Amino acid sequence: MKTLETDRLVLRNFKKDDADDLYAYLHAPTVSCFFSLTLENREKAAQEAEKRSKSDEDIAVCDKNSGRVIGDVFVAPDEHEKDVFSVGWHFNPEFQGQGFASEAVRALFNHLFTEQNARRLYAYVEDTNLPSENLCKKLGMRKEGHFIEFVSFKKDANGNPIYENTMQYALLKREWDAQRTT
Repeated sequence: MKTLETDRLVLRNFKKDDADDLYAYLHAPTVSCFFSLTLENREKAAQEAEKRSKSDEDIAVCDKNSGRVIGDVFVAPDEHEKDVFSVGWHFNPEFQGQGFASEAVRALFNHLFTEQNARRLYAYVEDTNLPSENLCKKLGMRKEGHFIEFVSFKKDANGNPIYENTMQYALLKREWDAQRTT
């Protein structure tokens, strides 16, 4: 992917040497949808960083001042519609609440709508993830659905799946353009 810059951030492809920063937030994910990405050790982090370095779907979000990877944004093209993309984000808790996610995702959305000719973007958010839900709203995304007991990321003490409710948010290019002109 083409490198993107904002006032405080650089969005770029992952590099192999991003392993320590990736481990910092994936050794103990705080949001259930990322539990399956948990990295047990630095060796696994090195493998994950190398894997991500070969893909344009996982994009490192770096603090311009320190150069550290403080999170990532991800984008996956829809398998049926070439102008539709699934998007998401995951940030190191150490950097949350400072507007970095909003800044990074705005840059990603702008890139997708203007340079990748996206018509529609959508994101899934568990209803327990209030920061991501608020970010969707802040970006002008619409809540399109609320799926009850949609997915399970963990099991209870007896090994039974614990299902979570998930919302789908979406944004059309025309909606993005309209909010940028107001």
